[in-house]
Amino acid sequence: MVKSKRFVFARQFDGPPKESDFELVEEETPELKDGEILVESLFNSVDPYMRPYTRRLPTGITMIGEGCGRVIESKYSDFPVGTVVMGRYGWCTHAVLNAKEQDPQSPIRKAPADYPKDLPLSLLLGAVGMPGMTAYFGLLKLCDPKEGETVFVNGAAGAVGSLVGQIAKIKGCKAVGAAGSDAKVAWLKEIGFDAAFNYKTVSSLDAALKEAAPNGIDCYFDNVGADFTSTVLNHMNLFGRVAICGSISTYNDKDPAKGPYPFVTILSKQLTVTGFIVLRWFPEWPQGMAQMVQWIKEGKIKHREHVTEGFDNMPKAFIGMLVGENTGKAVVKV
Repeated sequence: MVKSKRFVFARQFDGPPKESDFELVEEETPELKDGEILVESLFNSVDPYMRPYTRRLPTGITMIGEGCGRVIESKYSDFPVGTVVMGRYGWCTHAVLNAKEQDPQSPIRKAPADYPKDLPLSLLLGAVGMPGMTAYFGLLKLCDPKEGETVFVNGAAGAVGSLVGQIAKIKGCKAVGAAGSDAKVAWLKEIGFDAAFNYKTVSSLDAALKEAAPNGIDCYFDNVGADFTSTVLNHMNLFGRVAICGSISTYNDKDPAKGPYPFVTILSKQLTVTGFIVLRWFPEWPQGMAQMVQWIKEGKIKHREHVTEGFDNMPKAFIGMLVGENTGKAVVKV
């Protein structure tokens, strides 16, 4: 048994999350049973999806989230001590996991055996993990970008958006992004975006899109939703493809957003609009992870992390991520 910390989801969020919505609990881990492993977390992830997902969850549970850790005790030979794993074990410093009888909706994944030693393990929660797979499969499977086309992504300086633009460039497309600060826009241009703008300071989103994508948009990777997306759809080209990844602009809303309704635009432009959750391609993740590692090693994909030190700062990191304090992937170093 070891002493462990975890954050309990203590109160349903009322608008933006507050630190008082979480409760820090210290306890000892139970003795392992056959088939179980004890994981000591190295990095814990904070991601936008956590905010809407909590609406359907009861209070009193460990706050949801993914972590990357190392097996420090094992009663299952397939996961010996020292194995690096990723799993959705929530906000905790240590987790007892049933590695023999896994939940297919929450699988425990081993770090690739050939994962480069010169890459930080935290990337297994970022460019080589779930956000990377979200960008890779969401863009390539749903938008199917063709050479010479224009790809637009909002939330472009985040963990997913920054990768979407770079993958678009690898595929020979024009990459256009929107972000929430001048510093983020400058970084997007550094990593190869053809055009980028600060949506908070432009006089008109419509005018900014016309300037950044004068020939229209063929592929739209949406992380923001609501009115922003309604405006972008007006700039889509005929037969454009839209991947709906998130709707962060609405996550703290108490009432559902209303209009303007884009259905006539979708009809007249004959758009393909698809929402997705990246686990639908889980069997293909090893292929995607290997490709992302290769692109990183080749210098074709650049990554940035916003690292918060200390497990006790999990709520602060989560709240900051939701208001855009991070550039790139937000992680907490335990």
